[in-house]
Amino acid sequence: MDKLIITGGMPLHGEIRISGAKNAALPILAAALLSEAPVIIGNIPHLHDITTTMELLGRMGVQLLVDEKMNIEIDSSTISSYDAPYELVKTMRASILVLGPLLARYGEAHVSLPGGCAIGSRPVDIHLNGLTKMGADISVENGYIHAKVNRLKGCRLVLEQVTVTGTENLLMAATLADGITTIENAAREPEVTDLAHFLNKMGAKITGIGSSVLVVEGVDKLGVDSIHYDILPDRIETGTYLVAGAITGGKVKLKNTRPHILDAVLDKLTEAGADISTGEDWIQLDMHGNKPKAVSLRTAPYPAFPTDMQAQFIALNCVAEGVGIITETIFENRFMHVQELQRMGADIRLESNTAICTGIDRLTAAPVMATDLRASASLVLAGLIAQGNTLVDRIYHIDRGYDHIEEKLTQLGATIRRVPK
Repeated sequence: MDKLIITGGMPLHGEIRISGAKNAALPILAAALLSEAPVIIGNIPHLHDITTTMELLGRMGVQLLVDEKMNIEIDSSTISSYDAPYELVKTMRASILVLGPLLARYGEAHVSLPGGCAIGSRPVDIHLNGLTKMGADISVENGYIHAKVNRLKGCRLVLEQVTVTGTENLLMAATLADGITTIENAAREPEVTDLAHFLNKMGAKITGIGSSVLVVEGVDKLGVDSIHYDILPDRIETGTYLVAGAITGGKVKLKNTRPHILDAVLDKLTEAGADISTGEDWIQLDMHGNKPKAVSLRTAPYPAFPTDMQAQFIALNCVAEGVGIITETIFENRFMHVQELQRMGADIRLESNTAICTGIDRLTAAPVMATDLRASASLVLAGLIAQGNTLVDRIYHIDRGYDHIEEKLTQLGATIRRVPK
């Protein structure tokens, strides 16, 4: 199992390019199952979760071709299985996203339940209830979802809570349903919007994109002609490298990104003392050598502050001036990084779903262990400003969501290297 060793103490300076968004790529790869003709997906990040999704599609008999630029051509006309087995689904909860497309196009799906998750419960009830209302016959036996239908029927769906994957699964299913489907209380995340644009490019009829009410007029076929679609940039990767610049008192410029989908994060970085400037596809952060100021925030669904940036801002608050209070409202068990940060000397007190952090002058290097994807990012950030050599273990979590993180940080002047087990 690889590890990262980080020598802290240097402010980051320089420019890097942001990769495509993992959380947009995964549903769009699943949505390719809906297309009659081959589709080409571009700006794909080089991540373990992408590899897992490709393996899952390949197991179903789907043909995949990858070029040197990580464009993936997907031809689902050769599909021979409608199964998503446990050994793959257990490693990546987003595998549930094949359920909607398989059921909508082929009338059948056998998908393993995702199982537990380190950051808390993410039940699939909303997915199953919505598909049942659309006419699917669904049973859950021996840890698998078995679904069948002749053709899904359009209907009104009111989601009991905002769910990104639930919205995406039902949106994909509705594109080939008979009639009009209205999805109310839909997730508004940019990745959901990107999926909707991709589906429309294939010939779907979706309106209300970007709002909490999506209206889908079902069509008979999608993707009659081959298309090429580029994934949007990763806003969480963007936010993480901006925090890296802020926490070290540096100056970084991130290219190939979209500032307008990061408003909540940019506002908090400005509050922390960063000088932020933006263009159409770039963001620059300059701390002018200063320490950040502590910020308080509350996570909530988009367009509010993203839960996937919570851990990074806790790391920022560890060495900021003042006291920052961060409340997590999305997941009930997303503070596992706090214990590891405390091993590095952080002054953090947990009260239920709130972390109260008093900034200190400097963290001290220690061996730490990644517990989930974003928690691992916070430990890397902490290592950048800790005194000594920080060793981050179990970095397969990082590789699920960050494309060559050590190479990009090295480009910005960090001293970081990957060592094999």
